Amino acid sequence: MRVAIVGAGTIIFRDEGVGVYASRYLEENFDFDGDVTLVDGGVLGFKLMTYYQDYDKVLILDTITMDDQAGSIYNLPGEEILGLGSYKQTAHEVEIVEMLEICSLLEKMADVSIVGIVPLDILSVHIGLSDQMQESFPLFVQTALAQLDRWGVGYSRKSDGVSLEAIIESYANPNAANQIPQEVN
Repeated sequence: MRVAIVGAGTIIFRDEGVGVYASRYLEENFDFDGDVTLVDGGVLGFKLMTYYQDYDKVLILDTITMDDQAGSIYNLPGEEILGLGSYKQTAHEVEIVEMLEICSLLEKMADVSIVGIVPLDILSVHIGLSDQMQESFPLFVQTALAQLDRWGVGYSRKSDGVSLEAIIESYANPNAANQIPQEVN
């Protein structure tokens, strides 16, 4: 079984980068069994089709536009997103849904699940997360791991993991990207 974990979003718009940070967090803190690919998806657009077509399971980590409190977390199957018009609010949300719609008409499509978190601030130009998103981040990651459990994907925590703060700093200060301190909060 081929599995792709795609962190979607734009790190320069504060909470919009949570999916990118989460995929990097998983990569730095967990070893995965089998054929698992972690993707810094940013705003992939049409390239998402490759993952939807070539993989068996695709887990997308992203913000989700819902009428709910910031930090609320949803785990939605791809087919449920197709009927959820309110999800399409930001550019990459539109791309995710459009690629799902196109691929749903084709012969083969991965089993797609989206773990989404309601953002507080996706307008400020700032690398980092709001306090509410930082507080909800552990549950966001745990929800993603729970979906992998349901799919039968094995994983183990690395002993020399990296904190969320260090990951964000590596994006904010690219010169320090190869100097991530080996500590987890």
